[in-house]
Amino acid sequence: MQVYTVVPQQSLRHAGPGAQAAESAGYDGLMTMENAHDPFMPLAVAAVNTERITLMTAIAIAFPRSPMVVANAAWDLHEASQGRFVLGIGPQVKGHNERRFSVPWSAPAPRLREYVEALRAIWHTWMTGDKLDYRGEHYQFTLMTPRFTPEPTGLPMVPVTISAVGPAMLRLSGRVCDGVQLHPFCTRQYIDEVCLPRIEQGLGQSDRPRQHFNVIGGGFVATGPDEETVARSMNEVRQRLGFYGSTRAYWPVLSLHGLDDLGEKLNRMAREGQWEAMTAEVSDDVVRLFAAVGTHEHIAKEIDTRFRGVVDTLYTGLLPSGDSGLPPDLIQDIQRLPTAFERYAAF
Repeated sequence: MQVYTVVPQQSLRHAGPGAQAAESAGYDGLMTMENAHDPFMPLAVAAVNTERITLMTAIAIAFPRSPMVVANAAWDLHEASQGRFVLGIGPQVKGHNERRFSVPWSAPAPRLREYVEALRAIWHTWMTGDKLDYRGEHYQFTLMTPRFTPEPTGLPMVPVTISAVGPAMLRLSGRVCDGVQLHPFCTRQYIDEVCLPRIEQGLGQSDRPRQHFNVIGGGFVATGPDEETVARSMNEVRQRLGFYGSTRAYWPVLSLHGLDDLGEKLNRMAREGQWEAMTAEVSDDVVRLFAAVGTHEHIAKEIDTRFRGVVDTLYTGLLPSGDSGLPPDLIQDIQRLPTAFERYAAF
């Protein structure tokens, strides 16, 4: 199993030392998120300050950006890291697209399929010199002159993963992508009964074998060296679950566990601005549905129970405030867990 953590994003001054520390500790990869900060810029700093560790956006929000803009950023990050960059993109929900980014909304799966196809068409043109001629319903790219074509890198094409929660997006990930970034608002049962069957359906429509497809995330890890730190970590997970549980798009996960009333209550409290009070509505039992919980001494066993056989890459970035990460020997214990994913296919 691969183990990823986060690049410090609060300041670009912290990205280089943070990336180096994660690489020295033995992490397999570094992720950035698009919350309060840009997801691409910290990875540029990390790329030129590390040698081995994989760099991934988890995720960059797609629709506010043209595929051409993202293709350029990914191309440059891939070159700077010498082939260590993985692009993770996602649609976000309708309200954020329309009200936070002021971009039109449409059904996300068909549009994101074209987005991935367009990225690969652009990269193919840059790699081979072939004419750019991508024509879809949502995106059309037919102009690429030498002046605007970046220098060839000699590297394989950038792997593309997408975030997915619902059935259509999960099938799309298997059909056209190199991996899927499962939302942390997932339980083991939801992954087993909803996510993996849809991903397999998508893989069945493509020529990509499972060993070249990376299943990333799908839950939280709440851990620390002692019970007090574990309790703080659980509370941070609890806050995230309260926020996500208020969003209707994520309610199928709650419904699977008979927690529809919790989603309705959290949604009502969010509309009333009761953000802090929402956290108290998430019980320890609910936290344990979504997270592997335990001290460093016991967490590898809990991760094995919670994630083995369904997840290839574990995201451990949500640690208590001030925690410097997992001990190197614990990272190694987690890395020994077997997974189906072997490597991304080379194109």
